[in-house]
Amino acid sequence: MQKPVVAIVGRPNVGKSTLFNRLAERRMAIVDDIPGTTRDRLATEVEWTGVVFDIIDTGGLDPTQVGPGKGQEPLSIGSHQFIDEIRSQAEIAIQESDAILFVVDGQSGITPADREINESLRKFQQIKDGEAYPPVLLVVNKCDNKKSRQNAVQFYELGYKEIHIISAIHGSATGDMLDALVKVLPEGGEEEEDTSVKIAIVGKPNVGKSSLLNKMIGEDRVIVSNIPGTTRDSIDTSLIYKDAPITIIDTAGIRKRGSIEPGVEKFSVIRAMKAIERSDVALLVVDAYEGIKSQDTHVAGYILDEWKSAVVVINKWDLIEKDTHTMAEFTDYARYELNFMDYVPILFTSALTGKRVDQILDLALEVQKERMIRLPTSQVNKIVQNAQDKHPSPSKAGRHFKIYYGSQVRNNPPTFLLHVNDPKLTHFTYLRYIENQIREHTPFLGTPIKILLRQS
Repeated sequence: MQKPVVAIVGRPNVGKSTLFNRLAERRMAIVDDIPGTTRDRLATEVEWTGVVFDIIDTGGLDPTQVGPGKGQEPLSIGSHQFIDEIRSQAEIAIQESDAILFVVDGQSGITPADREINESLRKFQQIKDGEAYPPVLLVVNKCDNKKSRQNAVQFYELGYKEIHIISAIHGSATGDMLDALVKVLPEGGEEEEDTSVKIAIVGKPNVGKSSLLNKMIGEDRVIVSNIPGTTRDSIDTSLIYKDAPITIIDTAGIRKRGSIEPGVEKFSVIRAMKAIERSDVALLVVDAYEGIKSQDTHVAGYILDEWKSAVVVINKWDLIEKDTHTMAEFTDYARYELNFMDYVPILFTSALTGKRVDQILDLALEVQKERMIRLPTSQVNKIVQNAQDKHPSPSKAGRHFKIYYGSQVRNNPPTFLLHVNDPKLTHFTYLRYIENQIREHTPFLGTPIKILLRQS
């Protein structure tokens, strides 16, 4: 059976993301005092008293506010452009849920927005076996002192038999809340090892990463906007593609270190970096119209630093005036700019028209397959010996660098251990030559090769 799903909903700035981080036991959702910080759905697995379930953080729901163009003044908060999208994302999370944590602010008391959300939740519920489904637990947050805990009783007015008075930031009473939550969850699946191929979509802001994801999976899984920085959290989408389990991770745009603003954007970049770290294959999305900029090479460097496989996806190819040589010329240009990743395949796509988007997952799975290849020791030694016969290393202080024998000690990524006379005698160009000789035998498409030296 699938794991139960729990959605955290509520108006902006009541501490939903703080509660999410508390339950996840790590700082996973972005927390900021600016209402509207959380915009897309963010999910993680939680275990409590042996019960495993997924919990979804959502953007703040405020039905008393509307987005621009609705006949009212725009919101005064920083994310007013996204009010309708936030509401849509939260509603999707509610529809996917087996239980709901409705979070309110114990310090502010009941607000008109709380009442509206409460009524909306009632409308979403259905009656199953005489009980309202999905069950809703009212969580009164920010009750950090005796006075706020006493004032929390006013929330019984919303019609709940029981309220859960907590402080997410301090963790007080969250255990009691979880005890009540697991009692109303359906019997769910057991914790299983995630064997899916993890594909991270990365790149600088506003290159079309979310649009590509939506086109790839055929639904509006994430908010799409032409305002850079729309995606702040890394979002996982699980699917089965050609019998292969895949987890696609959409991430916030990554800027080079000197351009990263403090606050929310900083946490977004950290999260995107962690997404690269836990991925198998990274899709580096580049804007064809802008070309490859320094930010793109920085992101490529992050991928290489983590020894991850990669595919370069040139998006917005529909905006380029083309002739028969355009693609070949752009490929040469990309190879020159990303010269330290010359083993990476390049795919030209358009998220707008869908051109070649259907090839992305096939290529990513092919790269992952190459990443898992492991060569027999006899083949490695034959490659190394032939390489030295064709081109011996230059001498250094009258001595030549010699490789006695080698083996592939692991895959994911492919790692080769070479036993040599003296590691100090080698030069990186000769190791690059050895790597190229290995790739002539087995390309390891899109995958970096790690070479280790040991003196024998």
